[in-house]
Amino acid sequence: MPDNSRTTVLTAGIDVGSSAVKIAMIEDDGDGGARVLATGVERIRRRDPMKVCEELFERSISDAGVTRGDFDYVATTGEGELVSFRTGHFYGMTTHARGALLLEPEARAAIDIGALHTRAILMDERAKVLGYRMTSQCASGSGQFLENIGRYLGVTLEEIGALSLEAEDPEVSSSICAVLAETDVINMVSRGIGVSNILKGIHQSMAGRYLRLLTSARTAGVVLVTGGLAADVGLVAALREAAEEQKAGVDIRSHEQSVLAGALGAALWGAFRFRKLSDKGLSLSA
Repeated sequence: MPDNSRTTVLTAGIDVGSSAVKIAMIEDDGDGGARVLATGVERIRRRDPMKVCEELFERSISDAGVTRGDFDYVATTGEGELVSFRTGHFYGMTTHARGALLLEPEARAAIDIGALHTRAILMDERAKVLGYRMTSQCASGSGQFLENIGRYLGVTLEEIGALSLEAEDPEVSSSICAVLAETDVINMVSRGIGVSNILKGIHQSMAGRYLRLLTSARTAGVVLVTGGLAADVGLVAALREAAEEQKAGVDIRSHEQSVLAGALGAALWGAFRFRKLSDKGLSLSA
């Protein structure tokens, strides 16, 4: 059984997304310090997401050098409510806000770019969510759309960012509709437009939508990019360029662990909840 009297709390955060599972295991000292013991990211790829969670959790436990019984709290977020071994669940905006603040203490907003949706999240210095805006149902600003474009062009999602940075004369897609945008790409290929210039143009189109989202949320100051597409260096660069060109008043930043923001935030909120309940002498339950 976990020892509730210990100063350091061991927690895990599991962020189940539409296309990938992210896990972070941390030691939290309760005084603003958190040591990351292990992290993991696994694409779902038409598998059972719960099985992916189980397998990734076991690998992460091994990497951290701990056992399941050592954890004080296992927190889920995203679509993780069905994880059988969770202690509790947290809403995605609150976990991304907390994770973003851990990775970038100056951030007062996060833009979570996922496989299906993108959302701008405003928060204060304590990671309290102050407001948000989310994209519409159209998929042209999502990770899934970008992956479909890459598949047609014969490149992987991991290759897209670097290729985009090589563009010299980007061809901007004229449509915000995913279906029509894919038609635009087909026409670009037939006209002999290079892959890098096509990808950079797609990134510029997506960045324009994200910037409008941030503007509508009245975002100002430092914004950390989180979610699956935070690893796309070309997209982050396009968003930063768009913000500078339009003098939007935002400082777009990324972090090498931005993809893990939701999982990190879940782990930190798990530690917070564990302490609160323990202080009140209450038992933990999902």
